[in-house]
Amino acid sequence: MSSNNSYLVFSGTATRYLAEKICKSLDCPLGNLVITHFADGEFTVSYEESIRGKDVFLVQSTFPNSDNLMELLLMIDAAKRASARTINAVIPYFGWARQDRKDKPRVAIGAKLVADMLSVAGITRLITLDLHADQEQGFFDCPVDHLYASSVMLPYIESLKLENLVIAAPDMGASKRAKTFSNYLNCPLVLCNKNRPRPNEVGSLVVIGDVKDADVVIVDDMVDTAGTITKAANVMLENGARTVRAIASHCVMSGPASDRVDESALVEIVFTDSIPYKGTSKKVKQITIANLLAETIRRVLNNESISNQYLI
Repeated sequence: MSSNNSYLVFSGTATRYLAEKICKSLDCPLGNLVITHFADGEFTVSYEESIRGKDVFLVQSTFPNSDNLMELLLMIDAAKRASARTINAVIPYFGWARQDRKDKPRVAIGAKLVADMLSVAGITRLITLDLHADQEQGFFDCPVDHLYASSVMLPYIESLKLENLVIAAPDMGASKRAKTFSNYLNCPLVLCNKNRPRPNEVGSLVVIGDVKDADVVIVDDMVDTAGTITKAANVMLENGARTVRAIASHCVMSGPASDRVDESALVEIVFTDSIPYKGTSKKVKQITIANLLAETIRRVLNNESISNQYLI
C-alpha cells in the first residue's frame, strides 16, 4: 500500500464519526481540517497541513441540510487550490439522488446538478454507496467507485439463520435489488404494489406472493419517513408472516419515522452507518461500512480492482 505520506483523509462535520473509523482501519491519522463559521451562517474551510502533491480523500455524506454539501464543495475547492494531486470525494450517502429524472414537467434533475457542482469544484474520483439509481454514475465525467451495502447486509441476514426466509421488495422500485438478494440467498421473493398519491404518503399496498409462516426481510435502498416500509411490514404480518425485518442502506429516518418503526410489526430495521441515526428507536440497528470504504481507498491507492468486494 502507498505510504501514509502520499495520501491524507479528511472529514466534513457531518461524517466525522465514520471518517474516524475509516482512518482506524487504514491505520492513519485523520487530517487536520478547520471549519470556521461566521455570525451570519457562512463558513470557510482550511487545511492546516500541506496537501501539495498528495492524494486526498474527503469523507462527507450530503444528507440535509445543504450545509453538508456546501462544506464538501469548499473542501474540494480548497484542496484543488492547495495543489492536491488527486481529490477523491468519499460520499457514503449521495443526497438529492432521488431527483434522477424529470418525472413531471418543469422540475429539476437535482442529482445531475449536484454531480455537476462536484465536478466543477474539482473532484477526480467519487466513491459512494448504493446510489438511488445505478445510472446516476453516468452523471459524472470522473471515475465512480459504486459500492453496495449487500457486502455487509448479506452476511448479516445469513447470520440470523432464519428458518423460512423470504425476501420482499416494499415497492416496484426496490424489486431489482430484492431480486438479487433472493437469488444470492436462494430463497423466494415477494413484491409489494403500492399507490403513492403524493411524496412521503402511501396509499394502498398489496402483497404479490406467499408469505404465510415466512420470516420476511424487506430490502430497500433508503428509509425516509418509514411510511412505505412499515405499512409493508404490517401487511406482511396480516398475510400470515411469522416475523418481519427490514434492511436498507441509508438511514434517512426523518419526521415520524422512528415512531412508525416502533409501532409497526417490524422486529428490527438494519441500516449501514452512511448517515448517523439520531433517533431513539430500539428497533434500529446500524452496521458499519468503514472497513468497506477503507479497503476501497487502499485499492484505489494501489491501483487494484475493487470488483471482488462485491458479493452481488
